[in-house]
Amino acid sequence: MWNDRQAICLPDRFPVCDASKWEQAMIQGLAQKIDLFIHNRGKQRDLNSLWRFPYWKRVIRTAAVWALDTFAIFASFAVLLVLTRGWAESATLLSLYDGAIIAGVSSTILFITGMYKRSWRFVSFADSISLLITSFIGLAIGWASIAYFSPLAAYPFNFITFAFLHYSLASMAMQLMRACRRAVRSYRRRQQNKASVYSNDNVAKTALLIGDPEWALSVLDMFGPRNSSAINVIGLLLPSDDRTISQLANVPVLGGMESFNQTVSFLTEQGEKPNLAIVCDDGFNISVRDLSALNKSAKQHNIEVLKLSDPASQLLNRQPTRDPSNFPLSELLGRSERTIERSIIQRQVSQQCVLVTGAGGTIGGELVMQLASYGPSRIVLLDHAEFQLYNIEMRLREAHPDLEIFPELCNIRDEDEVRRVFAKHLPSVVYHAAALKHVPMVEANPLGGIHTNIIGTRNVANAVTEYAVRAMVQVSTDKAVNPVGMMGATKRVGELYCQSLDLCGVDDTSAPRFMTVRFGNVLGSSGSIVPLFKRQLLEGRPLTVTHPDIERFFMTVGEAVQLILESSARSLEDNSTRGNIFVLDMGEPVKIVDLAKRMAKMHGLEPDVDVPIQFVGLRPGEKLFEELFDTCERRVDSKIPNLFEACSRPIPLPLIGRAIDELDMAVKQGKLEEACRLTHSLVKLPSSDIDLSTMFLNNSLPKRGHHLQLVQGL
Repeated sequence: MWNDRQAICLPDRFPVCDASKWEQAMIQGLAQKIDLFIHNRGKQRDLNSLWRFPYWKRVIRTAAVWALDTFAIFASFAVLLVLTRGWAESATLLSLYDGAIIAGVSSTILFITGMYKRSWRFVSFADSISLLITSFIGLAIGWASIAYFSPLAAYPFNFITFAFLHYSLASMAMQLMRACRRAVRSYRRRQQNKASVYSNDNVAKTALLIGDPEWALSVLDMFGPRNSSAINVIGLLLPSDDRTISQLANVPVLGGMESFNQTVSFLTEQGEKPNLAIVCDDGFNISVRDLSALNKSAKQHNIEVLKLSDPASQLLNRQPTRDPSNFPLSELLGRSERTIERSIIQRQVSQQCVLVTGAGGTIGGELVMQLASYGPSRIVLLDHAEFQLYNIEMRLREAHPDLEIFPELCNIRDEDEVRRVFAKHLPSVVYHAAALKHVPMVEANPLGGIHTNIIGTRNVANAVTEYAVRAMVQVSTDKAVNPVGMMGATKRVGELYCQSLDLCGVDDTSAPRFMTVRFGNVLGSSGSIVPLFKRQLLEGRPLTVTHPDIERFFMTVGEAVQLILESSARSLEDNSTRGNIFVLDMGEPVKIVDLAKRMAKMHGLEPDVDVPIQFVGLRPGEKLFEELFDTCERRVDSKIPNLFEACSRPIPLPLIGRAIDELDMAVKQGKLEEACRLTHSLVKLPSSDIDLSTMFLNNSLPKRGHHLQLVQGL
């Protein structure tokens, strides 16, 4: 904290070269006096801390409460003494002096037990019970001390009766004082609340509370004068209709949650239609099914739903609702997840520089986190999205603080940027996960898909060749098999280019490896079906499925990344056949409609009863069924568990290189039809009747006119 000395330019902080010794001595003496003054002032502040106003305010408040209770006990004793002089013989043996002793002893017991630390403004039922018990103990001790020194034992019945009446009268007086203090506070609070509502320029929100009574009381207590939102609670709906409760804290109970529609209609007729429904979202009193039905009804009445969790559940770290992301994903997959052998990956990754493109995405992020556990020398994170790159960097630094991490904001579409990153870090292994993967998005923006998935892949692969990277592992998709849309077609061309580069090193063991791993949909990834279904369920909307027969292969993100790492590591260690594509064994395809029904049941909802399923039709570029092997590919059993290999007919590198150059030019010139036609023609080339072996063995650059016209004519 800035102090007085730091505000002065002193020699020990800011030495002046031209100052004379006499001036320096004066300044140092002044500094010593300032230090002594600050030190003495601090000591004086410590001595005066006991005399500060808040401390004595608390002392005065405690003394006042003690005096009031003492007076109440003594006054009740005096009143009872006057009323019983005519019929109780023991009353003649008592005096006001005895009442003073009893009052002093009882109030002392109340002080010792901590009753005076409780505020009267917030007195509760629990405080009242504690006061009854503590005052009984205190009065019993006080009366016992009086009985020990007086001849009251001769009249035990009258003595006990008198003591009990005194306890009843005294405790009632003390409870009444506390109740009056709370009543005054509540009255002032209501007046201030009304003033804040009336003084608000905006129209106050009218709200319905939906939850159990204890939760509702805590919420109502929050809506005080300090609340700037000016919420006017006009009614309460309980989880189930309870006829015994008609009002709660001056708020009428309008029925149970099942009568939401009738209640809103009634309030609308009365001119008090609510525009906000505040719901207790503790996952206990109100189920997910009830919450979904409430969301649907509120949407029909144009009422905003605000979910407010139970504070106790948050303190106990209890999940208020069941989250699909926390479910065992095997329940959605219909099978168990795969396991891998970590030692093989450890041997290939340990102490190596690893570069991951698309590191901020779902697959890239999981790749980064798993690779870090195998002890690489450093990891280079490459992504063009700043926020996603920042997120994965922070996650990685928190999980592995000792690992060297280099975030690179780079777009793989720019060849010069890619070469700069490779020249700077000289990676040993590259995992290429950057791509545009959303089918309708690429279908609507085909030039963008070509630019990223084909030209971007070529830029990365060429940099791998130029900077002698040991291996490049490309993440592909089953949509690249016999594609009908631009997303699958662009990914397929990327596969073919990397396959051609890999085959160029057949006779050169030092040539880089280019491996492609193909798998299906990843559960829970951005843009996938699981987050969509989750949002629709929580909002009370129907689950939308494109077609009743549509099916897909599914994997978890962790499972997919593990098999990517294992397949590439085994391939490097065993020097597997070049040019083959690894295909992950994903079991049987899953119908999307079955997946929707499973998620609904996991939320406690009955499909087609509590939540409808709507079929909206296939989207552009979407197939009804996905495949794992192209028509020109031959399935080969792999030595790696849970993987297959696809042996495909390759395109000669000179031909596909020239075609991608033409695609690059078409993208830059905005020639949409030409770029799309050339992309689909390249995909069909391996399965055509054209003899490509001569071109591949010749390994000569084809002339611009002949081969490309042949390709485009397919």
